[in-house]
Amino acid sequence: MTVENDFIWWPSDEMIQNSNLKKFMSEHRFQSFEELRLRSTAEVEWFWDAVSKFLRIEWQTPYSKVLDTSSGIQWAKWFLGGRMNIVHNCLDKHDPEIQAKTAVISEREGGISRSLSYQELLMLTNKIANKLETMGIGRGDKVGLFMPLIPEAVASFLAVVRIGAIIVPIFSGYGKDAIVTRLSDCDAKALITAQSYTRRGKEIDMEQIAFEAVDSVSSIESVLVYGDGPKVLSHYRTGNSKSRAKRFGWSFFTESSTVREFEIMESEDPFMIIYTSGTTGKPKGAVHVHGGFLVKVEEEVAFQLDVHKTDNLFWVTDMGWIMAPWEIIGVLSLGGTITIYDGAPDYPSPDKLWQIVDNNAVTILGISPTLVRSLMKFGQAPVLEHKLSSIRAFGSTGEPWNPESYMWLFEIVGKRKSPIINISGGTEVGACFLSVHPILPIKSCSVGGPCLGIDADVVDEKGKPIKNQTGELVVRNAWPSMTRGLWKSDDRYLDTYWSRFPGIWVHGDWASIDSDGYWFLHGRSDDTIKVAGKRLGPTEVESVLASSPTVLESVAIGVPDPLKGESIVCFVVLRPGIYPSVELAADLKNHVSRALGAPLKPKDVLFVSALPKTRNAKLVRRLVKARFLNLPLGDTSNIENPDALNVIPSAF
Repeated sequence: MTVENDFIWWPSDEMIQNSNLKKFMSEHRFQSFEELRLRSTAEVEWFWDAVSKFLRIEWQTPYSKVLDTSSGIQWAKWFLGGRMNIVHNCLDKHDPEIQAKTAVISEREGGISRSLSYQELLMLTNKIANKLETMGIGRGDKVGLFMPLIPEAVASFLAVVRIGAIIVPIFSGYGKDAIVTRLSDCDAKALITAQSYTRRGKEIDMEQIAFEAVDSVSSIESVLVYGDGPKVLSHYRTGNSKSRAKRFGWSFFTESSTVREFEIMESEDPFMIIYTSGTTGKPKGAVHVHGGFLVKVEEEVAFQLDVHKTDNLFWVTDMGWIMAPWEIIGVLSLGGTITIYDGAPDYPSPDKLWQIVDNNAVTILGISPTLVRSLMKFGQAPVLEHKLSSIRAFGSTGEPWNPESYMWLFEIVGKRKSPIINISGGTEVGACFLSVHPILPIKSCSVGGPCLGIDADVVDEKGKPIKNQTGELVVRNAWPSMTRGLWKSDDRYLDTYWSRFPGIWVHGDWASIDSDGYWFLHGRSDDTIKVAGKRLGPTEVESVLASSPTVLESVAIGVPDPLKGESIVCFVVLRPGIYPSVELAADLKNHVSRALGAPLKPKDVLFVSALPKTRNAKLVRRLVKARFLNLPLGDTSNIENPDALNVIPSAF
C-alpha cells in the first residue's frame, strides 16, 4: 500500500510545456515554480496585475491601483477604479469560435441530457435578465436562487449578476426554515426556483417549499418559477399565501430575445452573498465582489486545474455550494465546457457517475474524498464497466484524504495516469489557499502547497511557524477573492478569522508541512481531539480505521475524560457483508492502538448504519459529537440525510 509521504505521480515534459502555468512562467522568464511562488507573495500587486493581463480579463474601465489595505488587511480592496462585469467575461467577450462551442452539458437523474452553446447560454441569460428587470429587479437587489443544477440555474445565476443584482445561491436540498434564514438575512427582493426535480427517484416539490419559505420573508416581492407545466400552488392560487410575492412563470418570457447589455460594475461591487453554516448560531453570509473573485478564480482554474478551451470539467456539487460558482465562472471565463448533474452519483445504478464521465467525455472530474469512499463500497466492477479514458485529471476539495480512498481513485479510476489536483479553501475564501499544481510531482494525499499569491503558513498555539508537526493553517496577506466581511456581521467576521493573531487570518484547519515542503490537511481545528496533552486531528484516527478491510467510513470525536482530558470515540459504518460484534469493536480499537500508540486507543468503537453528510458528501463531525453528548446541534440545514443523526447513540 502506498503511504502518505510517497511520490506517486510526475508530470511529463509535454504536460509541463503545454500548461497554462508554464506559459505564464515563460512570459515572465521564471526558471522555476518556486521562484514564481516567492515573487507572487513578495509582490502581490505585481502578480495579480500580471494574472489579469495574462488571462485577458476585460475591464470596461482599467483599474488604477491593484491593492489598498489602508483600512487594514481585513478590509483589503482590489483593482480600485476598475469597472467590469463577471458575466461579460464569461459570455460576451468570447470570439465566434467559442460562441459556437458547447458551454454547458446537463444530465438529469432521469437520463435526460441537454447542452447549450455559449451563444445559446448568452441568449437564455439575456431572456432571464430582461424578465428580472420587468419584475422590478435591478442593481444591488438581492435575488435568491433555489434550483437544481440544470442549465436554467446556470443562466439564472448569470442573469442576476449581468444586471448588477446580487445572487444568493441556496442549496437545492434545503427545507423551508433554512431558506427563510438566508433570504431574510440578506433582505432578498426576489427568488428564482423550479417546480420540481427528482432525487433518488423521488420527486421534490421545490415550488411548494419555496412558497412556504417566501410566506415568511416580507422582503420578497416576486418569485420566478421554472417549469414546463402550468402548475400553480393551491395555497397561492386560493389566496391563502401570507406573502405579497407575485408568481411569474417561465413560459411568459421564453420568446423574448432582446439583448440586455451587461451592467458595468465597480470592481468592489458585490455580485454574490453565499452562506456557509457555522458551528453555532446562524449561517455566515460571505460577500464576494466582481473584480477580485473573477481574477482569483480564473487564475486557479487556469493554473491549478490547467483548464483549456478543449476541456470539459464536471464537479459533483450543488448550486448552493461555492464550487458551483467557482466552476461556472472559472471555466466559462476560459472558454471551456462544464458538465452538470442534478441527481445522486450512485442512482439509479452504482455506476451513474462513471456513465456521465464516459457519455460526455469529461476531461476533469471534481470529487470529494467522502464521495469516493461511498463509491468504493460497490467495489471495482462499476468503474471497470466504463473506459473513463477521457479523464486527464481529478479535482478534489472539501476535506482531508485517507490513503486507501486516495489510491483507489488514483489507481482504479485514474489508472495511475491522472493527477489528483487536491485544493483547499472555503466559502469565505472564495477560492483556495492550498493546491497541487500539475507541473510538480504529487505525493499521495498531499494538498501541494500555498497557492500563488498566498502567504500561508502552519503555526503552533503561540503563532510560531512549525514543520513536521500539525498546527493551525494561517494566511498572512490579502487575496483578491476574500470575503468582504460577513453580511451584517462585521464583528463576527473579525472575531472568527482575525482575532487570534494580529493581522493574520486563522482558517480553522489543521495542517502540516513535511521535510520536502509538501502540505497535508488534518481536519478542522475545532474538531481537534486532545488526549493526555496530545493533540490530533480526527482524520488521523479515521485514516487508520479506513485501512481495515471491514470499515467503509468513520468519524472520530473527542469526549470528556476525567483522567486524559479527552478520550476517542469512533463511529463506524461497516462494509457490505460485515456485521457488528463486540470482537470486531475490540479488533478495531487495537488496530488504532497499534498504529497511533496505546495512549490513543479509542475508548469506544460504535457501529452505525450511516453518518451525517452534506449533499457533496462531506462528513459533519460536529453534529455526531453534539448528538452523542446531547449538546445543541446548531445549524443542520446543510445535511442531506438528517435521519443519520437518529442512529447516533447518546452517551447519557
